[in-house]
Amino acid sequence: MARFDEVKATFWGEGRYGVQPPLTDAVVQDAECRLGVRLPASLLEILRVRNGGAVAELWNAFPTDVPTSWSENHVPLDDMMGIGCHNGQSSLLDTACLVEEWGLPSPLVLLSGDGHCWIALDYRVCGSGGEPSVTWFDVDDGTELPLAPHFQAFVERLVAATSLGSGDSVGNRSAS
Repeated sequence: MARFDEVKATFWGEGRYGVQPPLTDAVVQDAECRLGVRLPASLLEILRVRNGGAVAELWNAFPTDVPTSWSENHVPLDDMMGIGCHNGQSSLLDTACLVEEWGLPSPLVLLSGDGHCWIALDYRVCGSGGEPSVTWFDVDDGTELPLAPHFQAFVERLVAATSLGSGDSVGNRSAS
């Protein structure tokens, strides 16, 4: 298991797509007000390095013990949304609209996804001021899979998808 600081230092991949302007305290306060939750400090640490975008290939998968519609042994984390409203790119601030559009439970903060599947901060148990767990939601088959008890634990378990062998594509939806 990788330490949080090691992952944080090398978390972001190449490219600028999905990258929001640098995170400020005012942007965080506004986001928490609009989302109605307190965002995890570990998430904000990563977003202060870079505010969204592609995730490095070293950290683009979360191993699972059960198959999902995506893979026999993991869920993907190819990118992660930042906080902002830059050039119409998706952001954590789009959560309310996306939750409604895709029929997801609430309260969540969506971190990554394509509509069919999402990785989200799940506030249903902890409440708006608590430390949310991280959950995988598959909209098409109506399932959810708890991934980690909190965001830092989620980050510390990330690995390269290529390190997970041939468990690659049950229903790999990258073309969707």
